[in-house]
Amino acid sequence: MNLRYRVDLDQPERDELMSMLRSGKHPARKLKRAQILLAADAGQSDETIATTVVVGGSTVYRTKRRFVEIGLAAALSEVPRPGAERKLSGKEEALLVATACSSPPPGRARWTLELLADAFVKLTEHEQLSRETVRRRLAENDLKPWRKDMWCIPKVDAEYVARMEDVLDLYAEAPDPKRPVVCFDESPTQLIGEVRQPIPAAPGRLERYDCEYKRNGTANLFVFLDAHRSWRKVKVTERRAAHDFAHCMRDLVDSHYPEVECIRVVLDNLSTHTPAALYQALPPSEARRILRRLEFHYTPKHASWLNMVEIEIGVLRSQCLDRRIESRGSLIAEVAAWENQRNNSGASINWMFSTEQARLKLAKAYPKPFAKES
Repeated sequence: MNLRYRVDLDQPERDELMSMLRSGKHPARKLKRAQILLAADAGQSDETIATTVVVGGSTVYRTKRRFVEIGLAAALSEVPRPGAERKLSGKEEALLVATACSSPPPGRARWTLELLADAFVKLTEHEQLSRETVRRRLAENDLKPWRKDMWCIPKVDAEYVARMEDVLDLYAEAPDPKRPVVCFDESPTQLIGEVRQPIPAAPGRLERYDCEYKRNGTANLFVFLDAHRSWRKVKVTERRAAHDFAHCMRDLVDSHYPEVECIRVVLDNLSTHTPAALYQALPPSEARRILRRLEFHYTPKHASWLNMVEIEIGVLRSQCLDRRIESRGSLIAEVAAWENQRNNSGASINWMFSTEQARLKLAKAYPKPFAKES
């Protein structure tokens, strides 16, 4: 027994340690120190305590010494451990970050940890730099130079704002049966067939399908969505040319909304989404008749997220198209079944973004009006 540091607990200290062990709501290291102190107070030897608590003899010694010299709280606490000195100074870390944000060396598509370590050695007096050191310093600065995102970067100008607020105001209006708001867009999809018949699922076994497949061409989906009621329509075509767009608009006017005064259509800036497309595909009198009942509202360029139908297309893909569909006929049948179920369920889009919110959240991006000259 180490007689130099004798542990004598008073009753409140024993009660505190026993309560701590019973609750179990403390770090394992702290609970082990509590066990060491209680065992030492009971007169057990350091060797017995080390064996019983499953710690080293030095841990027993240090815990008893801190209790005798400083007190119970210090004996239970974790002593800060000096770590290894950081290999890179502040300026060197800044240089590493700047290098990671620069263009990679010739012949390489992106920076890797090894490339950065080699480049850093050439730029500094360090003889070597480990891959792990580079990884940690980049992680601290939330940098992953081997990754990048493709993004449509919009130019937020007066035209962008005008189109955005026009669409948002349409969504915010009270539903008008005589002037419905219909969102429109298209989405391509591949027709994929099986080379080998899949094996159905069974208890304890997942469905199995072969990694090999055959490509049977593509199809296009034209999707309509009423912004104010539970109605959507999906039309499957071979292409998305001006001719197809014109016939979709004719279907919208004559088949889907034959009794309304005007249909306000929200759509993006695709080159075929124009009144001219109807004149390219239909006789002039027919094109004019259809256009008299249509009012086009275009989303800003690179802002298709403002088109409510984009959300519906995402639902269609996740619920219906996330599998292999081999033929256009099968695609038409599957999409029609999904459309019917979705319409009957009363599903609709709960659009939350408004013009007022846009002016608050995008205030810095809004163009500044010219001040009047005095």
